[in-house]
Amino acid sequence: MFRFFIIYGPWGRPDMAYFKFVSSILNNKPIDIYNNGKIYRDFTYIDDLVNGIKLLVDCIPNNNKISENDSLSPVAPFRVVNIGNSEKIKLIDFIDAIEESLNKKAIRNYMPMQKGDVTETWADASLLQKLTNYKPKTYYKDGINNFVKWYLDYYNEQIRK
Repeated sequence: MFRFFIIYGPWGRPDMAYFKFVSSILNNKPIDIYNNGKIYRDFTYIDDLVNGIKLLVDCIPNNNKISENDSLSPVAPFRVVNIGNSEKIKLIDFIDAIEESLNKKAIRNYMPMQKGDVTETWADASLLQKLTNYKPKTYYKDGINNFVKWYLDYYNEQIRK
């Protein structure tokens, strides 16, 4: 079983925050930033996710745990594998990178923390690395640049000052 951590990139889900941020910035609309941007997430670029899945397809669980934190089931041949960068990125830094990529500032609407949300989530992808010798490698700013280029091309958008 695979557990993904905030996947972003071309052909992503339009309901995700990064999609909304780019659209709002381009259209001079405000973006809501919860907890003043002091939220940390593990952003995983789509290519890293796909590479991780491709490598895990050949890692059929057997009866041998490979580490203490291996979630291998003692009853059935399955385990849970996190696919993420194992790096927490501050939301405000992610937004700054989007602005930098667009060369345009967002209209920022700082909001309190949403009820039920958490301030930090990120992957412990050490099991992925032990099983496949793979570690996601896309630096979040590079992934954002790739997404912004795709977005502008796909939606035929122009950056309006």
